[in-house]
Amino acid sequence: MTGEHDLIKRFFAPLCSCPDDFPAFGLLDDTALIPSCRGGDVLLTSDMLVADVHFFADDPPFDIAHKALAVNVSDIVAKGGLPDLYLLSLALPANLSSDWLEAFSSGLLQAQKRYDCELVGGDTVSTKGPLVISVTMLGDIEAGKMVRRNGAFPGDQVFVSGTIGDGTLGLLARSGELEKTGVKLPRQQHEHLLNRYLRPEPDLALSSLIYRYASASMDISDGLFGDFTKLCAASHVGGIIEAARVPLSDAAASVLAHQPDLLDNILTGGDDYEVLMTIRADRADKFEVEAENVTRIGLVVERVEGVKMLDSDGQPLELAQSAYDHFGDIES
Repeated sequence: MTGEHDLIKRFFAPLCSCPDDFPAFGLLDDTALIPSCRGGDVLLTSDMLVADVHFFADDPPFDIAHKALAVNVSDIVAKGGLPDLYLLSLALPANLSSDWLEAFSSGLLQAQKRYDCELVGGDTVSTKGPLVISVTMLGDIEAGKMVRRNGAFPGDQVFVSGTIGDGTLGLLARSGELEKTGVKLPRQQHEHLLNRYLRPEPDLALSSLIYRYASASMDISDGLFGDFTKLCAASHVGGIIEAARVPLSDAAASVLAHQPDLLDNILTGGDDYEVLMTIRADRADKFEVEAENVTRIGLVVERVEGVKMLDSDGQPLELAQSAYDHFGDIES
């Protein structure tokens, strides 16, 4: 058994009584769906953040709070919905001060205002282990409009929002590993990467465009190539991404110019929290005109052609890993 996908498939998917239909889609999507008494549908998603896994224990608590909400908002937006309510559960180490909790709650309040959502409950416990933050978010979407990751079809065009790789490069900057590679960035670019890691910013404006145009969609949390591979697997298709077309920030481009070997990290590292979308070929041009801050990077193909990342010469890139995985190889 290898990784998170197989762990879910073996131990938890059998607990889902509706393997292919809502509400849970066989646990094959990041978000579940239930009809609402208000006439639309409700999206449900949950993410857990653990100190020194998803963030550094000494990161600013204001930023930690923002990230805890933003990663859930990212899932909701990628389905074509908007955030509404959330539950917050915390396992708090005994040494956390009231000042830390004050800054954390202030971060939550600002993020709530930014993403127009509200806390409605949860749980708090004390722990001798690391700080653990779990957010379960409910989002609103028009009935029947949720965009799953299983709707891609050969010929669809592949798009991403924003820029790719800043989050994982920000992690390298935060840990000091980026400097060890010999990369020295101007302060503004260094700060940009740190902020992208500490404070992901999902784009609420994308939501309506996703449900109007996308055939399949998911947020990019575990790396562009790995998440594209997941989308293709769910849709029973193959796919091609051209690495040269993947959008980079000025900071990421500077890193790559100094250290080309970090291309692997950019294409497969986590923490982007951008959106990966497939759009029918006859609608792709219109989508590209109407959407802001999206880039066309590839093509959906037949399943037998596999999933490939191509270099500037059109040759498959050999990547050290396909995606970030919490579990790696798990003993069966």
